[in-house]
Amino acid sequence: MSDPRAGQPARPSDLVDVDALLAAYGDRSPDVDDPDQRVAFGTSGHRGSSLDTAFNEGHILAITQAICEYRAAQGTDGPLLVGKDTHALSAPAWRSALEVLVANGVQVLSDGADEYTPTPAVSRAILRLNGERGAAGGSGGLVDGIVITPSHNPPRDGGFKYNPPHGGPADSDATGWIQDRANDLLRAGLDGVRRASSSEIADAVTTYDFLGPYVAELADVLDLDAVREAGVRIGADPMGGASVGYWGAIGERLGLDLTVVNPRVDPQWSFMTLDWDGKIRMDCSSPFAMASLIGSRDQYQIATGNDADSDRHGIVTPDAGLMNPNHYLAVAIGYLYGSRSGWNAAAAVGKTLVSSSMIDRVAADLGRTLVEVPVGFKWFVPGLLDGSVGFGGEESAGASFLRRDGSTWTTDKDGILLALLASEILAVTGRSPSEHYRDLVARHGEPAYARVDAPASREQKAALAKLSPDDVSATELAGEPITAKLTRAPGNDAAIGGLKVTTESAWFAARPSGTEDVYKIYAESFRGPEHLAQVQEAAREVVSAALGT
Repeated sequence: MSDPRAGQPARPSDLVDVDALLAAYGDRSPDVDDPDQRVAFGTSGHRGSSLDTAFNEGHILAITQAICEYRAAQGTDGPLLVGKDTHALSAPAWRSALEVLVANGVQVLSDGADEYTPTPAVSRAILRLNGERGAAGGSGGLVDGIVITPSHNPPRDGGFKYNPPHGGPADSDATGWIQDRANDLLRAGLDGVRRASSSEIADAVTTYDFLGPYVAELADVLDLDAVREAGVRIGADPMGGASVGYWGAIGERLGLDLTVVNPRVDPQWSFMTLDWDGKIRMDCSSPFAMASLIGSRDQYQIATGNDADSDRHGIVTPDAGLMNPNHYLAVAIGYLYGSRSGWNAAAAVGKTLVSSSMIDRVAADLGRTLVEVPVGFKWFVPGLLDGSVGFGGEESAGASFLRRDGSTWTTDKDGILLALLASEILAVTGRSPSEHYRDLVARHGEPAYARVDAPASREQKAALAKLSPDDVSATELAGEPITAKLTRAPGNDAAIGGLKVTTESAWFAARPSGTEDVYKIYAESFRGPEHLAQVQEAAREVVSAALGT
């Protein structure tokens, strides 16, 4: 159930106290004996608030020292790129990270103190620089990166993630090592953490232009000539995030009819409408958070939004409003695989196992292999690197795909890219992405999809993450025979950290939350909303029986 004020403008009482947030960053020291105050890398780095003693100077110093030691052990000795978003805690975390990186002798390339860098621009820069170094005979060492962002999380939060030389999110082996080493350093009172002075930082950090090359190279991955010639009228809302400087440059340098809907940066995000739970959250896939842009949809042929680090996308069309992320992913896949002649004819379609089965049906129609992986974009990195996967997408509105010649673009999610693709689809086909989705429904049926939460203790969440198919005794789900019980992803046999159960026309997946005492139930039915509700109820029963509760 949504908050009564969901979709309404924020009030002063909804805003975070930025001064208190910044003071807590330096004043509070984490207690490693408290699980909520330890370093904990989820699917996309460490996140938390300084007000909860979950994202403080000690955390960042320890994590950065651990990254220095990890990259040294891996033989990664080239420059390290550092980007940050517009969250209030990103700037002090950036300064803390630079202290440790410089003291450890790491060559740092970063944006300026008053500049912001989208996650995809960091990924693209890592791949570009490593490609240039490889072309030069491998001189200078491999490049990796850090992105300081909690993504779409509320303004009170901070986030910190590491991207190795492959340009994408670090895998579990890397994040597990970094997490454990950082917590050891915290236990030792930061003994072993090296820190440089402000003057040393000023001499050692090189300003790097992330924006210029990224914008120039967009023509390698998108048909922007078609967008320009069709005169598609675009409205781009950075939502107060790191893409704020990028959209203006994209419109001006690439000659597009593009309006930056709101160029304002405010660490309180006071201009936002409240999300479903009454919180300020920069979730561009949420109709509540996107209410302002949806309200002005008739002014543009394509309107788009991005979250704070621009790795997610929201697509708004005049005829449909905000598209469901699953719907847009299915349309993007159908369009790209039908139009990219430079891609490997065997390039597979990548999706996470909680994404819509509409994608399965589109992939089958295209005659393409479907690679279904656990939640987390890191699973798409190998395929996007070697071209064996043309497109990788998550139900949470994150995706990336290959350049037009079939080579790698990014190995992290690129919300700017996916937002611009919507304009290419309209320019080339003469029809909006939402119109194309109606065609898919007419061909494949209309799925009903939802995610709900169910209460679970820490012990129950741990048990859910370790289930095996044999723990599920049910043979039927909402009136249909069960066709598969999965605890490992069919695309790469990796553990999914939960359970997925499928029937001919429906499925559900249950995964423990990493931050709350709940587990998440994703479910979908091609038999309508009523059957979906039956699937959700049956999912709770199946999970409870499997956990013995």
